Amino acid sequence: MSRKLEGRMAIVTGAAKGMGRDICLTLAREGAHLTLAAREVEPLKTLAVEIEALGRRARVQPTDVTDEASVAALVAATLAAFGGRIDILVNAAGITGPIETPVWEIKAEDFDTVLAVNLRGTFLPIKHVLPTMIAQRYGKVINISGTSGLRGYKYRAAYSSSKWALRGLTRTVALEVGPYNINVNAVHPGIVAGDRMDRLCREKAKQRGWTPEQVHQEYVNEMALRRVTTAQDVANAVCFLASDDSRNMTGQSVTVDGGWDV
Repeated sequence: MSRKLEGRMAIVTGAAKGMGRDICLTLAREGAHLTLAAREVEPLKTLAVEIEALGRRARVQPTDVTDEASVAALVAATLAAFGGRIDILVNAAGITGPIETPVWEIKAEDFDTVLAVNLRGTFLPIKHVLPTMIAQRYGKVINISGTSGLRGYKYRAAYSSSKWALRGLTRTVALEVGPYNINVNAVHPGIVAGDRMDRLCREKAKQRGWTPEQVHQEYVNEMALRRVTTAQDVANAVCFLASDDSRNMTGQSVTVDGGWDV
């Protein structure tokens, strides 16, 4: 059986858990070798064992995506370990920031932290990976943004600002590197089932005097398909953008949200 990413080399940030973990396993099943980057080492080691059981190579690299020296070390170590190639970069590292908080109550340092992780933490891996992709005249960059980068998101000013900025970064970089046969796209998940969604529902419920189940159902009722997106749904979209099936797509926003933004 042919695999769409056979022999490709990928870096995934935010790989330790959630969407990042599912993205890594999906890319590996399609034949990619991976460098797994995140701040937490033990989940990365566990994931690496799973990937190697699929017959793929997996390298663990503790990384702070907001620190340029750490990101530069991530890229250098990947090039040394995998024969000087980087074919795919998935920027999945991110944080939610303040929830149910009006903009006038957001602490400046909390706003800065969200922008540092979600925006700077995407910019730095792109910056350091692109010279290799340009030299080899091939590359796929996929940024994990969100539907809050497509519309306003009340009481989530920091998060929404970061995701709108990611959309602009994606489109701008796509224009700059298109002549080098490099595709740059963004996936915009809606609310995704898992620990982060559960926490979001709890926080919203506490602020509103609701139950978490009521908040969850409110989200579902807003979705055309009436079902919550899974991490695997997002991973499938990333895999498509990482493959040559999407060879003539760049600068695009691929929304995976069950129709929440329709």
